[in-house]
This record gives sequence, structure tokens and C-alpha cells, in this order.
Amino acid sequence: MNFNSLSYLVFLAVNILVYYLLPGRFRNYQLLLSSYFFYMCWNPKYALLMLFSTGITYLCGLLVERSFWGKKKLWLAISFAANLLILFFFKYFNFLSSLISRGSALLGLSFSAPLLDVLLPVGISFYTFQALGYTVDVYRKDVAAEKSFTDYALFVSFFPQLVAGPIERSGNILHQLKEYHPFHAENLRDGMFPVLWGLFKKMVLADNLAVAVNSIYNAPQGRTGVEWILATGAFAIQIYCDFSAYSDIARGSAKMLGFDLMENFRCPYLAVSIRDFWRRWHISLSSWFRDYLYFPLGGSRCSKGRHYLNILIVFTVSGLWHGAALTFVAWGLLNGLYQVISKLLDPLRKKWFNLTHIREDAKWLRAFRVCFTFCLVCTAWVLFRANSLSDAALIFRSVLSIPWTGLHVDRGAFGLSALALLMVLVLSAALIVLDWLITEKKLWQKLNGTVALRYGVYFVIIVLILILGSYGEGYDPQDFVYFQF
Repeated sequence: MNFNSLSYLVFLAVNILVYYLLPGRFRNYQLLLSSYFFYMCWNPKYALLMLFSTGITYLCGLLVERSFWGKKKLWLAISFAANLLILFFFKYFNFLSSLISRGSALLGLSFSAPLLDVLLPVGISFYTFQALGYTVDVYRKDVAAEKSFTDYALFVSFFPQLVAGPIERSGNILHQLKEYHPFHAENLRDGMFPVLWGLFKKMVLADNLAVAVNSIYNAPQGRTGVEWILATGAFAIQIYCDFSAYSDIARGSAKMLGFDLMENFRCPYLAVSIRDFWRRWHISLSSWFRDYLYFPLGGSRCSKGRHYLNILIVFTVSGLWHGAALTFVAWGLLNGLYQVISKLLDPLRKKWFNLTHIREDAKWLRAFRVCFTFCLVCTAWVLFRANSLSDAALIFRSVLSIPWTGLHVDRGAFGLSALALLMVLVLSAALIVLDWLITEKKLWQKLNGTVALRYGVYFVIIVLILILGSYGEGYDPQDFVYFQF
């Protein structure tokens, strides 16, 4: 049941209606049943896997809080071991097996490691990390262990953010599950816009851009450097629209039910550095790795060498979290190297500003830094999107050889008409501006104060989705990119 489907909109409407009609004591049961139904629409048997993960972390949370047998660390370790073993089995076993087989072949051995014929459960990385974060929070005494299994199970499985985040914190959601949420028309109003805005980004921009990106990346031979640059830029916008659309719809859906989910994106392509980018992109995951991996490793409160190593470890693990492939590992490692190099250059950067007397907040400099950061991010996106490291190497060679191959672009290679390409490019540029206005200038809150403007915006977005969106007969529906993680 995809967010960009009529079935989800009906499902959401029914849940909102039933939720507000039910007495308060029954509402969490209703949401829990609905959340498991929502998850079972992909694969019913994997709901048992989520239930097992929920049961383990719930029990370990209670044992950690009570320091049962005086072994708090033991129960924390059991929680992590059980969940990470499940994650390894379904997501990384075949990856490790293939690496062993390749390594054996390089050594001249004929050993072939076994491969498992299993499907990756949708959203397993998201709900696993959310559950593990709760266990750590209880261990650190940031939250009390949840006594109600129903409330805890709902915390893990809450359907708006179950499949692709944001990865919520126990301190933000658990107390909301205890509260009574009376019906307020404002909640419906405030939730409506994120849902429509998310559907626009997904159906009009992300899915149309996916056609162009897939046409180039899935047939890499014979492409020119300029085509790769355009396709990579298109992918940068596609993945942002796709993932932020899911977060928008999730936050809007939750808001209609009276719940506030954390912000997951904040104009990432307006970042002035890679560090700034990761403060704005997939905020729930970045902060999860910061709090539960980077700080326990020692963070920056250690020697410089160890600090840089901590950064590389965190970003490499982040790459592996995104996917069981060497391309994702390389993507994470490159982002880590960006951070390390930036820190190494900090003293030189400060000296340069002192010598030139250029203001760091100069508008022209900020614009340059935004463009430069975007180029660095796109370079890393090549590794994220490429089907293999050899494809990524081919792409980089093609881009670096542009002066010799000429500035040739085959418009037909992108799978869209010239008009459709122009439309997507114009809307993509407008998106960056609108995102900035919505996030930084509180545009929606200002428009929301006037009924005519509010419904006018609703009308325009719906019309654009109906006219320019990807749907209907012959449409190949594009799953949200982060479903695979």
C-alpha cells in the first residue's frame, strides 16, 4: 500500500474517522491493528518478524531498567545482538557471501559461499533502529521503560513512519501515545498540506525524473559525460523529492491523527558544506548515528586521529545501512572523507579569511559554497545510484573526458519528451525556492491564515498532480526509493 495510491488515501481517511469516533482507551489498539494491517499489505509473514523484534526490545527494556541480575549491559547487548542478527540475516548475509566468493576467486580458490533465497522485509532497517534506540534510551535513563506492550508495539509500528521513517525517538513519541488527542479541525488542516505537497513531489517530480535517470543509469554504455552530469543532477533532485515526499506524507498523516513527528529534511541542497548538508538531510538517521554510534565511539573528545577515524566509521556504517553493496559502502566512505578533509582544511580556511578580509557571510561566497557543496554531493550520488563500482568508474571517466568527447546530448536517451524534460527542470528549480520559503520563511503558515489562499493552494497542487503526475493506465508505479533500505 504505497502512499501515492488511492488505497492509502482511503485507508488514512477511514483511520482518521474511526480514531476520533472511538473512546480514548481503544484508540491505540485501533492504530496498532491498522499499522500491522498496513505492513502486512507488503508481506504478511514478515509482520511476525517485526513482532519478534518488538517483543525482544520491549522485554530487554524492562530488564535493563530493573537491572535484572545486576546485568544492565547484558540485556542491552542481547537486544542489539538479536535485532542485528535478524538484520544481518535478511540484508547482509548474501552480500557477505558474495564477498567471500569473490575473494576466494581472486586467491585462485573454487569456494562458493551459499546464498539465501529470501526477500528483504520492507522497512526493516527503520523499525530495527527505532527499537534499538529505545533500548539505549532506557539504558541511559533518558526515558522510563514502557510498561504497556500495546503502546510500545505501536511506537515501533506506527504506520505513517513505519516503512521509511523518520526514525523516531522514544522521548518524542511514547508520551504522545499516552495523551488523549481530541478532534481539532486544525490538525486536519495542518496535515493536509504536507500530504498534498508530498504527493506533488513524488508523483510529478520524483517519478518523472526516475524515467530520465533510469534510462541513463540502467544502460550506461555509450553515454557522454554531459549526459551523465544531467542524469546525476536529475537523480539528486529525484531522491530528494522521493524521500522527502515520504517524510512529508508521514508527518501530515500523523498530524491528522494528532501526532507530531520529527522534521527529516531542511532544504539540504542549500547547505554551505558537507557538514551542513548532513544536518539537513535525513535528519532522523544522521542524529541516530550521532547519538548512538559517534558519541559512544568518543566523538570529537579524543585525539585528532581517533576523531577522524570515528567520522569514517560512522559514515561507512551509514553507507552499509543504506544497502548491502560496495557502492553504498563507497558512498558512505566518500562522505566521511569529505568531512575529514574539511576539518583538516579548517585552519587554512581561517587563515585565508584573515588575510583576504572577506566576510564569511558574504552572499556571493555563500552562493559559491552552496553550488560547490551540491557538486560534491552529486559526485557521491554517482556511487549511490550506480549499479556497480565498475559502472561508477565508467561514469567518472566519461565526465572527466568531456573536453575530448564534445558536449553532445541525446535528448531521446532520457526517455522523456523535450517538453516533459523542460517541465520537470522548471518545476525542480521552483521546488528549491518553494522549499526554502516553506521551511525558512514559514510560507505555509502565512498562507494558512486566509481561507481563500489555503484552498487556492490545495486546488493548484491537486490540478498539477492530475495534469502532470505519473499515474493511470500504463503507468509503471515507482516505489519510494528508501523502501529498499
